[in-house]
Amino acid sequence: MTFNDDADIRGGRVSKRGRNAAIGAGGGGLIVIALLVVSQLTGVDLTGLAPILGGGSGTEQGTDQTGDLAACETGEDANENVECRMVGAATSLDLYWETQVDGYAPPELVLFSGSVSTGCGNATSAVGPFYCPPDQKVYIDTTFFEQLRTQFGASGGNLAQMYIVAHEWGHHIQNIVGTMDGLDLQDAGPTSDGVRLELQADCYAGAWVAASSDTEDTSGIALLQEPTAAEITDALNAANVVGDDYIQENLGDGNVNPETWTHGSSESRQKWFNAGFTEGVGSCDTFAASGSEL
Repeated sequence: MTFNDDADIRGGRVSKRGRNAAIGAGGGGLIVIALLVVSQLTGVDLTGLAPILGGGSGTEQGTDQTGDLAACETGEDANENVECRMVGAATSLDLYWETQVDGYAPPELVLFSGSVSTGCGNATSAVGPFYCPPDQKVYIDTTFFEQLRTQFGASGGNLAQMYIVAHEWGHHIQNIVGTMDGLDLQDAGPTSDGVRLELQADCYAGAWVAASSDTEDTSGIALLQEPTAAEITDALNAANVVGDDYIQENLGDGNVNPETWTHGSSESRQKWFNAGFTEGVGSCDTFAASGSEL
């Protein structure tokens, strides 16, 4: 998806920080492995994982890193630089969700490298993009987008990248409106609460994409151009390669086991993205859908 060159992309709460760190063997190494299995390198609610994230006996070494995003000012910057693209996406997402949620409070988007300390505990880049409910922040190491292409086999274009961000924003919406309250996120399977939560976030991402060309900067310039058919295909391709069945078949041992699913099948993830894109936020009640409708 393309930003209008002259659009002012400033406005979202975006910071850049982290550590160039190596987590030693022992407990810390096990943490990374456990999180890889749980998150499957996609965004995931880590509420129930805070004890795991903060536990273990591994050591963390490195230097704190901070970064300046002040150079990210225009749509042209966003089109040319992935970090500026994240700044622009955050601004657009905030503008959209302000129109959908009364009293909307924006999350902060944290761009990090190596590892980062969060309200859910310490996390490394191995976790992939994630949302932390306690501190209401989205965490992304942008090298994940390259991993989408090289490891997952995704086309990985600009809209695929912003789909990932929009999905995590969806988890923030679920958090602030109370959708996450009382869910059984320890359960797994195609109709589990966790899968319904993930599919709803995909639906929310689709709804934002459909409306994104209507979000404007303070001068009335649209931030984004209307997505093309090829760009929508790019986003759907990303949704496909982060489906549980795709990951198990292509990145696991080749055996597809629906009872272990935590994010939903490729077909379901694309279906719910399309539902949001074509019908808007009102179509995103995955908790009311029967098992066959997921």
